[in-house]
Amino acid sequence: MNGLELAERYFKAYGLPLILDSFPKYTNRIAAGLVGLGSDCLGFDDEFSRDHDWGPGFCLWLSKADHERIGSELLEAYNSLPPTFEGFERTTSEWGNARVGVFETGAFYRRLLGRTDAPETVFDWLRLQENNLSVCTSGEIFYDPLGEFSGIRRKLLAFYPDDVRIVKMAARCMMVGQSGQYNYLRSLWRHDYFAAQYAETKFCADVMSLVYLLNRSYAPYYKWLMRGVRELPLLGAFISEKITAMMVSGDYDQKQIIMDEICAALIQELQTEGLSDSTSGFLVDHGPVMHEKIVDPALRNLDVWIG
Repeated sequence: MNGLELAERYFKAYGLPLILDSFPKYTNRIAAGLVGLGSDCLGFDDEFSRDHDWGPGFCLWLSKADHERIGSELLEAYNSLPPTFEGFERTTSEWGNARVGVFETGAFYRRLLGRTDAPETVFDWLRLQENNLSVCTSGEIFYDPLGEFSGIRRKLLAFYPDDVRIVKMAARCMMVGQSGQYNYLRSLWRHDYFAAQYAETKFCADVMSLVYLLNRSYAPYYKWLMRGVRELPLLGAFISEKITAMMVSGDYDQKQIIMDEICAALIQELQTEGLSDSTSGFLVDHGPVMHEKIVDPALRNLDVWIG
């Protein structure tokens, strides 16, 4: 059973009748869905996910004024819904009691983004943590006649402004090249195996982050980076296969070969997209070239490593 599917069926069975029968004056003002923290919102849940914060449940979102009027009453009604549905019961951990229930729309986004609406300026976008953007755009909306919650979500789903995307991609090129094509080998030469392992792990994480950016998709929390990257249409399957091969290999030379193959594929894609015209095989050389394509002068004046 997929948690997102279970949530929607639970809403249709109990949530929608609750709204229509008990809150008829607000039927066109309440939004419902499952968005937020948790593997079920990403569609990545499995049998191991069911031990905490998983099971029948959904979110109800209200405008600030409506939350002040009926928020407590709606929450009380929500909490009275059957705890068991289709043989499943929600298991809530110490930190998971705010994942479903009744929320004020602005407060929901503020808790994750530090603001009640989508970012307005390029610097507003740059300050946000990418995994939090992934959380805000996860899951599904089941019902939203008012459109307030979905309106903010659509702005976030439109992805970063082009300049912000380039800032981040240029910085990832710098970090991928530094960790994988430079520091990994130097650490091995020094027999510093902790540093080499760290460089390898950072290389993989930054490579996946760059692939998410290429696909105009927000990278999720680190636990789901690999799970999500393999589903991305652009380089996703290739990167997933190569990183997996590198992780299971005990051959340091083979790991370096795979790193070079990954970097070559990334460089080719950057060239195809017109983001870099450098012919260098060292990803660090592509970062400044990409950075110069930023239109906004304030962003372009930032250090290329920032992003």
